[in-house]
Amino acid sequence: MSLTNDIWSPIAASGDLPFRHVFHGQLLGQEFAAWRADDGHVNVWENRCLHRGVRLSIGLNDGRELVCQYHGWRYANRTAGCTYIPAHPADAPARTITNRTYPVVERYGLIWTTLGEERGPPARPELDSGDLLTLREMAANAPAAMAVAALRRHGDDGGQEGDGLSVTLTTPEGTRAAFFVQPVDSGRCVIRGVLAGDRSPDSIATLRLHNERLKALRDVIEAEALAAPAPEPLAPVYAPVSAELAEMPGLLKAGRRASLSVAVSRKWAAGADVAGFELAAVSGGLPTFQPGGHIDVHLPNGLIRPYSLVNAPGETGSYVIGVKRDPASRGGSQTLHETVREGDLLAISEPRNNFPLRRDANLTIFIAGGVGVTPLIAMAQALDHSGSAIAFHCFARDEAHIAFADRLGALKSRFTPHLGLDPVETEARLRTLLGQRPVGAHVYLCGPTPMLETARRVAAEAGWPEAAVHFEYFKNERAVDAGSSFEIALARSALTLTVPAGRTILEVLRDNGVDLPSSCEQGACGTCEATVLEGEPDHQDVYLSDAEKREGRRIMTCVSRARSARITLDV
Repeated sequence: MSLTNDIWSPIAASGDLPFRHVFHGQLLGQEFAAWRADDGHVNVWENRCLHRGVRLSIGLNDGRELVCQYHGWRYANRTAGCTYIPAHPADAPARTITNRTYPVVERYGLIWTTLGEERGPPARPELDSGDLLTLREMAANAPAAMAVAALRRHGDDGGQEGDGLSVTLTTPEGTRAAFFVQPVDSGRCVIRGVLAGDRSPDSIATLRLHNERLKALRDVIEAEALAAPAPEPLAPVYAPVSAELAEMPGLLKAGRRASLSVAVSRKWAAGADVAGFELAAVSGGLPTFQPGGHIDVHLPNGLIRPYSLVNAPGETGSYVIGVKRDPASRGGSQTLHETVREGDLLAISEPRNNFPLRRDANLTIFIAGGVGVTPLIAMAQALDHSGSAIAFHCFARDEAHIAFADRLGALKSRFTPHLGLDPVETEARLRTLLGQRPVGAHVYLCGPTPMLETARRVAAEAGWPEAAVHFEYFKNERAVDAGSSFEIALARSALTLTVPAGRTILEVLRDNGVDLPSSCEQGACGTCEATVLEGEPDHQDVYLSDAEKREGRRIMTCVSRARSARITLDV
């Protein structure tokens, strides 16, 4: 019998994958970590953490993510993308850190996978009735071919269909049974059986009976295997993990590109003047995201707008965003509210995260204004699921203006609304919330510019260190002065270019074939950041903190300029 990577084989029974458990499977020498998420999705992944190669089958299944027990790297349900690295708590893992996944089908009470093409396991019409009893598996130290031959000697159809690893027979009790042989390695296999139409009133007795029969069969084939030459073991194939991957690479170079096609599977009123959109992949799956991440939505009218992802960890089947109608809309929110409908197709970017969540704080305080709840909801859901201490404060005009109230309501006592406050009352309330920093606490702020400026000032006056105050602006409302001209030297590209008045660093770079990632292009999101090696930046963004601006080591190339005649960038 020739065993190829194209075979489909069961590697577990459905009962081997209860919720919050990880199962160790193996096929043709390749090890798998198989686990069922709380949404019912079954994951079959390569059984190693991308950091140090530790088996993920000894990891923790929290229902939404799989956590490596060694250094705590987290991987997302469905996508297997890394969502958090404890050694880098303030950084979002790069999109390239994604484990290898395998096709999976749950059928006949078994979990099937393959190392090859996604054509699906062989059909067994006699098992389609749904009245099935899955037998206890029987492991044998013998090649799969010997197990198949022994089963065929007891069968009435020779087991010729499919890939040669299955046998159908009629039991002495008159019940049809299908047996599937899982080739664990060249010299090991597992026999998995399913009874069709079993009418026995005592299923335990039936299971015990067939277990005794399979044990007798195992003894026969193991004796045959001992008398035969030992086969060469199969070598598993592991894709190499580069040092750059393990050491947190930078973001991939990419401009404002729409690399994903999605369909609007749902549109609803998520709050007063706020439309919720659920975006599903047109084909395949969607890339991994982390709390605080956002996507660029390319609109039918040609505009591009960034929107935060509201999803909780584990909600990887679609992206959820919230869009507030802006009375002064230049066509972005207006188009999404009035033109885009359920069923429409949109082009979006892959997720980016320049507002990452730390998960190591003793207490995390979220303060949101209006639709600024969107990135903070994703963060709060992640921490709440893991049992971390959180407090969520939402400032809104009234109860109707609380966006995604259903998700916030799930936080229960950890959620507090603050309604109908004027600016003076808002500042007073912020002083109460931020008046004294609890030990090890961090605060995350998102909302309108006046509120963020007030909250940052209040936190600074109360003694909060800048490293514990995280913020994201909707947009850069500060006046940008583009009247200067200066030179930029690109250390990696060996280019010296002139940035004239009225042009941005980002535009000049692209004109000369140097492609940097970008998103909002107004100095609010941090995507187009570059490292400054020499020279003095003229910061005009709202992304960097005051301390980071004073340090002068980073620059937002979409709006910021140079105070010195020349600035050297690590580009």
